[in-house]
Amino acid sequence: MSEDILLVSQEDGVATVTLNRPDSLNALSQALRARLAETFRALADKGEVRVVILTGTGRAFCAGIDLRELGSGATQVGTPRDPAFDPTSAMAAFPGPVIGAINGVAITGGFELALGCDVLIAAPTARFADTHGRVGVHPAWGLSQRLSRLIGVNRAKEMSLTGNFVDAATAERWGLVNRVVEAEVLLPTCQQLARDMLSLEPAMLVSYKRLIDDGYGLSFSESMRFEAEVALRENAAVDPAAVAARRAAIQARGRDQSGSGQR
Repeated sequence: MSEDILLVSQEDGVATVTLNRPDSLNALSQALRARLAETFRALADKGEVRVVILTGTGRAFCAGIDLRELGSGATQVGTPRDPAFDPTSAMAAFPGPVIGAINGVAITGGFELALGCDVLIAAPTARFADTHGRVGVHPAWGLSQRLSRLIGVNRAKEMSLTGNFVDAATAERWGLVNRVVEAEVLLPTCQQLARDMLSLEPAMLVSYKRLIDDGYGLSFSESMRFEAEVALRENAAVDPAAVAARRAAIQARGRDQSGSGQR
């Protein structure tokens, strides 16, 4: 029996989804794209998982679309937003946070997968490259728009118009990844981050993520009005006594984290 191309484990509200084609640097075959999209849709539908960690097996996070399969004519170039084969749209529709554990290279389509995550934690071996221009295929999963919003338009142009690799340290300095940690603690760091997210009020984890995402696509003045509208609507249902009861736990957590720095 052939090895499963996608591994999914689940524990205490957190799912770890692992691309598992290490011999192909986790390249996105048509079958893997379909499985990945289907998996995120299923996790959203079940509602048991509130945070997802996405990573890869071996020395790569994801090398992008499987060019060998593409060259053979077995798969089609860029049919944007085809729900059957577009994992990034399925990731965006997942209501909770998606944490990218970037264990190695993230290239082109693999880079787009990384950019579809809400938070990126990288190992020192992580490297990022947009080689769409070198391959001759336009991005269809949002890279040309997401990257410039994340690291600034000039740095995005440097990456996309050269195809050059950016190492983990530079990615952290540019704000492309949240932080870089040693490879042996990459998954434990992401798991702790997931637990921290799960400690929020359950409804807030979903609604706050949506508030940030929906507001980010607006102008600043529009987003400020949008936040006020959401706050007026949602905060009307808040029980002041419940808020007061949560203060002790928040204060205790603050004392625990005091002086410990960022995990």
